[in-house]
Amino acid sequence: MAFNKMFVMLPVMLAARKLDGEDPKVVLYLRCAYAAVQTVAVFIVLFVYFKANAASKNSSNAVKIYVPPPPQPFADPNAKKQYQEKVLGEHLLSTARSLVGSTLFQIAMTVGLHMWKGMIVSLAIQSIMCPFNLAENPLVGTVLLKGGLVDLKDKRIFGEKVREDIGEEDEVVNAEGNVIVLKKEIASKVESKESPSKKSFEDVLLDTWDLGADADIKPLMSMLTKKNVNFATSENGWTPIMIMSGLGAKSAVGAMRQMKALGANPAKVDKEGWNALHWSAFHGSADAAKVLLAKDDYDGMTIGLHKVADKEGKTAVDHVKEEGNQDVAKVIEEAETLDLGDGAAGEGLRKRK
Repeated sequence: MAFNKMFVMLPVMLAARKLDGEDPKVVLYLRCAYAAVQTVAVFIVLFVYFKANAASKNSSNAVKIYVPPPPQPFADPNAKKQYQEKVLGEHLLSTARSLVGSTLFQIAMTVGLHMWKGMIVSLAIQSIMCPFNLAENPLVGTVLLKGGLVDLKDKRIFGEKVREDIGEEDEVVNAEGNVIVLKKEIASKVESKESPSKKSFEDVLLDTWDLGADADIKPLMSMLTKKNVNFATSENGWTPIMIMSGLGAKSAVGAMRQMKALGANPAKVDKEGWNALHWSAFHGSADAAKVLLAKDDYDGMTIGLHKVADKEGKTAVDHVKEEGNQDVAKVIEEAETLDLGDGAAGEGLRKRK
């Protein structure tokens, strides 16, 4: 994109130098063009900011990523490639804030130079180059051209890596540039060189989630007991049954049934206020929703999983509608119908209608 943009920028710079800055009509046309382009740009970056702000609050984006810092001049080509450890949601929001700030600063600088020094070259250049700069921004491109800020772990819009991608040739640093050592090592997708028994239960639980639909859930299930079946991760409050509700891996449904038999509590909520049904609703796991709402010793309808609102005031049904997961919506609707049809209470509700 930078190569293509240069082909536009050079002719624009040369043409802008030939503009007659003393001609009132030329100045007026440039002002109108610049104002129109920058107004659209401001609306776009604000729209992107609000989308990023909403996406940053999703629990699925509360994962650690490793972002390559900007390239440095005279860097040692033989040195390990460095990555900064960040939280995806937080990095998303900070990048959006930087985009808004840089856009407003550029407008203030250009307008200031024009009003103070009468410069018109910058007006012409910015009027032409602004759309190219926005298209080049990965956040703007993702929101407007690449399906929005969903499934960010797969899109890798910042050129980032996740934990299982960090190899021996990579180096993780903090914001000050100091090297840090990862406390959690991710198992290989094919096989783990480290025995699962040497890992903590939380490590194995997070490893399972990070590997997604390709995850082997056997290591997790082998460590699961009545004592840790309702374990919650320290950072986000995720429980085993939450992760299984959104994982989409093979045998996840069977694992959920085993967890419920061990006393798993689907009503527990994470730090975003999501219970297990929120997870299945957001990730489109209809089979998981069936297990959660099944008529058994721990009936999800009876305890009202579908009625619980998270910290944004959204129920599982709200997430289903936003994500368009119709299979999960059908499961919840059928469970509600059956719930109303059982017993005198259901009959009484229909009569009062």
